[in-house]
Order: sequence, then C-alpha cells, then structure tokens
Amino acid sequence: MSVPASSERFLARARNLAADEVMLDLEDSVAPAAKETARHLAVGALKAGGWDGRLVAVRVNGATTPWAYRDVIAIVEGAPGAAGSLVLPKVTSPAQVSWLDLLLGQVEQAAGVPVGRTRIQAQIEDAAGLAAVDAIAAASGRLVSLVFGPADFMASIGMRSLTVGGQPEGYAFDAHHYALMRMLVAARASGLQAIDGPYARIRDIGGLREAAASVAALGYDGKWVLHPAQVDVVNEIFTPSADDYARAVRILDAYDRATGVDRRGAVMLDDEMIDEASRKMALMIAAKGEAAGLPRPAASG
Repeated sequence: MSVPASSERFLARARNLAADEVMLDLEDSVAPAAKETARHLAVGALKAGGWDGRLVAVRVNGATTPWAYRDVIAIVEGAPGAAGSLVLPKVTSPAQVSWLDLLLGQVEQAAGVPVGRTRIQAQIEDAAGLAAVDAIAAASGRLVSLVFGPADFMASIGMRSLTVGGQPEGYAFDAHHYALMRMLVAARASGLQAIDGPYARIRDIGGLREAAASVAALGYDGKWVLHPAQVDVVNEIFTPSADDYARAVRILDAYDRATGVDRRGAVMLDDEMIDEASRKMALMIAAKGEAAGLPRPAASG
C-alpha cells in the first residue's frame, strides 16, 4: 500500500489495512514544497509504531534529485531501524543502487543501526532501467526486490495510454508483458522478489483484478495498491486457490514418499508424472498458501 507521507490522515489510516507492506512515499505523491514536511511526518509515523508486524518501507526520491540524500539521512537517523527497506525509484543504472548502499552503510553506523539492516527495493521505471535490469538486480546484497513502475515506463517508451497500469487501445496483446517478464527473470536470477506497480483506476475493480491476475499467473510476488478498496482484491488474487494449495501439498507428500520410502525419483499422482521439477513448482504454491494462512489440507490415505 503506497501512502503519501505528507498526509497525516492517510498515514493513520494505513495502520488498519490488511496490506503486507505499507510504503510511506516521499516521492511522486508529495509536492516539491512539501518534501521536508513529508520527511518529518514519515519519521513520526515510523517512531510511533503500531504497524502490527507489517513490513514498512519508505520510498525516497530518485538518486539524481536534490532530496534523495536528505531523505535517507532523515529516515535512518530519525527512526533508527524502523524502516525495513527503502524504495529507490527511477533506477537507471546499478551505480544508483551502489550509491544508496554506500550511503546507507554510513548513516547506519552513525545511527547505531547494524550495517546492512536496511534493505533496498529498486524500482524500474523507464527504458534505460529495463535495459540495465540484470546489472541492477546484482548491484547490492541489500536488494530484496525489483518493482515495476508502470506510469513512468509507459511514458518513457511512448505507450499510447493515459491509465497507469492499463493497456493501450488498439493493441491486441499485453503491452507490459515484455517488461514484466524481463524484470521477473532478472529478479529470480539474483534471488529477489518481483513486485508489480499500481493500477490507478481506483473504482475499476474489474480492471485491477485482470491486471493483478495476469502478473500473479506470471509468477510475481505482489502488486502495489493506491487505495484501501484495492487491498482485498489484490490479496485474493495473489492467494493460491484452496484446490491449488491442496494439490501442491499432495505433490510434496507423494514425492517425499517416492524418494524417501520407495526410493524412486518419479511417481504417478493421479494422471500426472511428478518428479523433482514438480516438487519445486509445488513448493512455490505451498509456500504462498502457507503465507496467506490457508488451512493445511488433511493428509490423504
């Protein structure tokens, strides 16, 4: 859930949402004249706590802006250890991630925070960033995710659409597929999560559902939302169905029996041959089901 840090009302409301992560935004949703106030409010919200175990991140301004370094210092020194990660927007090269990594190490030492505790999420938002995404994904041990920024990306390549996260008219396929897949491969190659950006038509729940279902099927780990009304929809889409979860557990159980008891590397389950590759696929679905709190299915006889 992206929350403008310049709004005390939105910051207070964010504590009660069922989002896995709340991101206090100092960047695009904050006017230039309100940057300093937003920093102050973000630090206050972090120090006040009350996030009930949710991940809390802060999106600082881009590395080439005059606000970025002050954002980092204000957040890490003002509320030491309270932000689990900083989101760095508009990343166009690995050097920008390396800059944030180095600065974070210095500020963490000054603030008495263990060096390396504050993680980084890199937001890919234009053609240059996508072209360098493999190097960006490998730029720092602090990186935990790559995040797609659809609005700036759509503008950077000249896509003919005015809906953030939407599809251009007149194009028969998913116009975001190439960028999303390239980011996903880069993320997985470096052991990172891949997160899709927001869908800006708040009242278009059908459009949100379609966009979220597409990236969830592709293998993305989550999606940003901009409004409380979007939270439940995205949570639902990214939670495996009860049937898929039960099937994944059955695959894992059958494979364990085959390898541990029967000493076989492959076995039939229903009408499908399962092996080590099947186990890896099932592990992913089972892990997501467990993370979502789905009840574990009863063991079959």
